[in-house]
Amino acid sequence: MNPRGNNAASRTLPLGTVAKVTNVATGKSAIVRIEDRGPYIKGRIVDLSPTTARSIGITSHVGVANVVVAPIAVPLPDGRIKLGSAARDASSGMIASNLQRKSKTDGRH
Repeated sequence: MNPRGNNAASRTLPLGTVAKVTNVATGKSAIVRIEDRGPYIKGRIVDLSPTTARSIGITSHVGVANVVVAPIAVPLPDGRIKLGSAARDASSGMIASNLQRKSKTDGRH
């Protein structure tokens, strides 16, 4: 996982999934790509890169926060992309639209 990138680790979301992560306490959000597996600590649902964590208000002093993870685009085994719940959001919708277009131009349908 790139510590300076907008990426995250999840045990349940497929690798390559694009999701919106929102810090419940601050209301700040970031768009991330799931690039790794984890976290392996009970009760945690996602590990964020340090850069992404800081951008939504999670500091090294705080370390852990309640977040909401909303999938925007989920890659399927056959190469298609399934739009997630956050794809309806205006800012996330543009990303989902671009991902679908890229999928079609890559020869995956």
